[in-house]
Amino acid sequence: MALLAGLTDATVFPWIALVFGLCVGSFLNVVIVRLPRMMEREWQVQCAELAAEHAAPASASPKAEADAPFNLVVPRSGCPQCGHMIAAMENVPLVSFAFLRGKCSACRAPISPRYPLVELAGGLVAGYAALRFGFSAMAFGAMLFAWALIALAVIDFDTQLLPDDITLPLLWAGLLFNLNGTFVPLGSAVIGAAAGYLCLWSVYWLFKLVTGKEGMGYGDFKLLAAICAWLGWQALGMVILLSSVVGALVGIALMTFTSHGRDKPIPFGPYLAAAGLIALFWGDAISRKYMPLLA
Repeated sequence: MALLAGLTDATVFPWIALVFGLCVGSFLNVVIVRLPRMMEREWQVQCAELAAEHAAPASASPKAEADAPFNLVVPRSGCPQCGHMIAAMENVPLVSFAFLRGKCSACRAPISPRYPLVELAGGLVAGYAALRFGFSAMAFGAMLFAWALIALAVIDFDTQLLPDDITLPLLWAGLLFNLNGTFVPLGSAVIGAAAGYLCLWSVYWLFKLVTGKEGMGYGDFKLLAAICAWLGWQALGMVILLSSVVGALVGIALMTFTSHGRDKPIPFGPYLAAAGLIALFWGDAISRKYMPLLA
């Protein structure tokens, strides 16, 4: 009991959450790198199976099990340049990157600074959630919500994909956390999920009818639905406004100061994720301070 009381102490819990969040951030790097590849492999198998169905009857069906296992656990993580298997001591969040000076221990190829940045982000959001909400269901829910948004933001930035394997469980988790009104009443969460999806779905079809082009993907609909399942329909306007403003500013900066072309798509998921985090931690304060001005 004394140990539990010490772990849940208001001055200790944020530090524990910070360290644990750093470890989760290390795992998020695995998810970010591997999940899109897992999806691609699955699509290739499905395409091969579909092709085999239309081939001659004697054609052999593809066997996914013949491929080497590839998931979030196996094979072990390794250097993308030389294949060196990363040892446990080389996988300590932040510390290993600093000790190795950002280079592979075998071939000395540079390690992307994004890996420690994701680890740091995972730790900071966990520590702040623990500090903000204390030892409570809100704190653990906020950590889960933030970690999922970090993974989705980076995956979308890299691949312009928002995997259902994350967005859909995130949506259901939001509804489950709000069964007892952890963040918002359940009714608000359900309406928020539906309104979030329908809002961007409507924008998508309106844009397509006017321009003949697709302005965003279905993953964006699901992500906004998931965010509003956690934060309720009341956060819908704030999330859309914040994500649109940030997205517009970043898009203009990319086209102005880089070679990013106007016809090259810009993923919207990272801006939705950033807006969701802002609304989670500071949404009430923003509403109290700025919404009356808009009214």
